[in-house]
Amino acid sequence: MRGPKDLAHRVLDEIDRRRSLDERTSPATKIALRRLFLEYRRLAREGAALPSVWDTGFRVFSQIDEDGLLLFLLAAAEEGPRTLVDLGAGDGVVASNCANLLLNLGFHGLLVDGNADLLTQAQRFYRRHPDTKRRPPVIVEAFLTRENVNDVVRGAGVEGEVDLLSIDVDGNDYWLWDALDAIDPRFVVAETHPVLGLEDYVMPYEPGFDWRKAPDELRHGASPVALAKLGERLGYRIVGANLYGFNVVFARSDVVPAVPGISVEELLRRTSTGFST
Repeated sequence: MRGPKDLAHRVLDEIDRRRSLDERTSPATKIALRRLFLEYRRLAREGAALPSVWDTGFRVFSQIDEDGLLLFLLAAAEEGPRTLVDLGAGDGVVASNCANLLLNLGFHGLLVDGNADLLTQAQRFYRRHPDTKRRPPVIVEAFLTRENVNDVVRGAGVEGEVDLLSIDVDGNDYWLWDALDAIDPRFVVAETHPVLGLEDYVMPYEPGFDWRKAPDELRHGASPVALAKLGERLGYRIVGANLYGFNVVFARSDVVPAVPGISVEELLRRTSTGFST
């Protein structure tokens, strides 16, 4: 039986969580982010020198520094539809590549995950939060495979060009991106495993793969080399990665021409910290 101290700790933890959330979506935070966004856009439109993508990262909601990286790239690109698709969204907030865009920069989108409990949290959060309650993201429960991913996305009413596709399903990420043709993303964030170095490796496709049940010795996902080859075949180039290199950002070939492509060798050199997911 939990005593008064346990209850007090839970109350204090909830207060801290809410305070942190309030700070991350405060008017001051929004103003700062939008000023930075507009400054990047001004530089891009004037043809001025842009900062190195490696200097733009910071975290608001993302796991590492993806929020800053994505803000920079989306700002440097011409105006898009302000929509996103998040495959493997979890609760839509913790370590999310998309929450900052949804809450602070006025984007709309689709969140998909196979965990019903996490999606219940996402629905409750976005329907109650003042920044999204009038137009919350579309939230769909589905265990994604390459056979159903297009039906799931189209069934949610999403099709055509979107600004961002984020894929993080801890296994079949490569195969989902390869199969997904319902949308035409301007940018793609996909998980890779830099510990595989320059090996050209893709996990064999398993429709029912669940990383939580996989043997510890099993190598899953795809290497940076394999993911870069897939991106090139689909018309994308690497333009950035998070600090540790496991979330790689691709730009469609016609988007942000002023931002140079990045080789796998540079990616590994820049992010060789020994960290693995």
